[in-house]
Amino acid sequence: MTLFQQILNSLLQLLGALGLFLLGMRMMSDGLQKASSDRMEAILNGLTSNRFMALFTGFIVTAIIQSSSATTVMVVGFVNAGLMTLVQSIGVIMGANIGTTITGWLVSILGFKVSMTSLSIPIIGIGMPLFFSKNSKRRHWGEVILGFGLLFLGLSYMKGVFPKPDAESISFLAPLSSLGFLSTILFVLAGTLLTIIVHSSSASMAITLTLAYGHVIPFESAAAMILGSNIGTTIDALLAGIGARLSARRTAMVHILFNIAGSIVALIFFKPYLALACAIIPGDDITAQLAAFHTLFNIINTVLFIGFVPQIAKLVEKIVRKDGRDEDEDYSIEYMDITLQNVSDFNMLRGRKEVSSMIDKVDVMFNNFMSFIKEPKNRVNDILEEQKRQEHITDLMEEELTKFFILCSAESQDKDFQNKITALIRIVNELESIGDSCYNLMIFANKMQEKKIKCHKDSFAQIEAYGKDVQQFLILIKEYDLDAPDEESLKKAYELEKVINKQRKDLKKRARKLMNSGENIKGELLFIDMVRYIEQIGDYCLNIAEALKEGY
Repeated sequence: MTLFQQILNSLLQLLGALGLFLLGMRMMSDGLQKASSDRMEAILNGLTSNRFMALFTGFIVTAIIQSSSATTVMVVGFVNAGLMTLVQSIGVIMGANIGTTITGWLVSILGFKVSMTSLSIPIIGIGMPLFFSKNSKRRHWGEVILGFGLLFLGLSYMKGVFPKPDAESISFLAPLSSLGFLSTILFVLAGTLLTIIVHSSSASMAITLTLAYGHVIPFESAAAMILGSNIGTTIDALLAGIGARLSARRTAMVHILFNIAGSIVALIFFKPYLALACAIIPGDDITAQLAAFHTLFNIINTVLFIGFVPQIAKLVEKIVRKDGRDEDEDYSIEYMDITLQNVSDFNMLRGRKEVSSMIDKVDVMFNNFMSFIKEPKNRVNDILEEQKRQEHITDLMEEELTKFFILCSAESQDKDFQNKITALIRIVNELESIGDSCYNLMIFANKMQEKKIKCHKDSFAQIEAYGKDVQQFLILIKEYDLDAPDEESLKKAYELEKVINKQRKDLKKRARKLMNSGENIKGELLFIDMVRYIEQIGDYCLNIAEALKEGY
């Protein structure tokens, strides 16, 4: 076999092993996210303004899903959706950086000190039946186990591409060592580029450990690549922030600044960091020493910067300023799509938050109409303009959220997940219809005031009383919090809808009698139109309750 053939064969083996490793990582990460998505939501919703609680949360979430990139992208999305503040996100990002060190220790201990080749196949054998189970929870955990087996099988093959640690081998990158500090910078750049290509600092870490284990690169160079992976992983947050709201773009910038600043500090004290890592793990266990270096680097960075969270937030606010994209009229929601991490569950959480926001908007719109009915002397033009603006936003939200949920749907074939997505799309459509009805109600009110159309003296009082039932319905929908209503709540929804329908019939009969008795016809026709649109809002609310019952 010629030298060229040897190199080509080794390269193809490396690429195949890397592909197997990355496939296993994606399956394991996806399965963990699906199996623990409810837990993730509970953890994140339990966040407080306490930076140490946020730090712990970031660590736990990353340790569970084994991906700091997924955690950071999720944080950007949650800030974008209003689930957490910029200050909270800083602590979570710091914790995520510490959490990602778990991967290095797992790979170091299991990948290089235990013969995973003989264990990987049985692990895959255990995961396979679970993966094809009809039960969604078992299927998710089967995906985790299957991914775990493939990950370490791929790592075993990668390890086999290079010489054994005790073999006499000379690194083909050895000449770079003579460049001194410039060599360190080059390997930092190499680690950055590698992480950007594979879209995962965990994968980059595993590759770096494999290269060091096989004596392809020396300890110092591998440590520099680890610093580079810390910079490269910020690309995911950067991509997630593109097109997002101001707070989300600032969160992405926090991640970038924190990781770059931490890497600069580590470069300044590079030799002491290396010495400390070797002191913690004495001997020649290079993979454990690199895992220790990675852990030290992230813990020290966090200790250095955790006391300056408010200052970091203020700095980022100055760097990333408000622009035209941050106006309500330009509403958009970007789907988080990271190459190696399936974040569809977290995307749905973001979407749910946006739908809750949409419910609040239409509730405010109906209350705007009711405030005019209570005080008809109010300047209707001002309320009408506000209704028009909000109606435009609800139109945009329907379009954007529908596209968003369709993308979510394409990422998962889980039946329960699909049912939830279908329900959310239907709810968004119903909410947009409520927004239209609220706007039309103000158009009628404006027409009545501008053209001085008279109606019966009790008409506005009748509308106010009728509208209160719809207000109760909207409050009930908000109380559901996008969860399936229980039997009692659903019964209440049906009762409200019956009351609203009966009142509509009674009010229409009343209006006809008034017209027959000589009351202003135009005024009573406008009254009937208002009654009709208010009744429609009740119908839309019932549709939302039924969609939640069917989907959740």
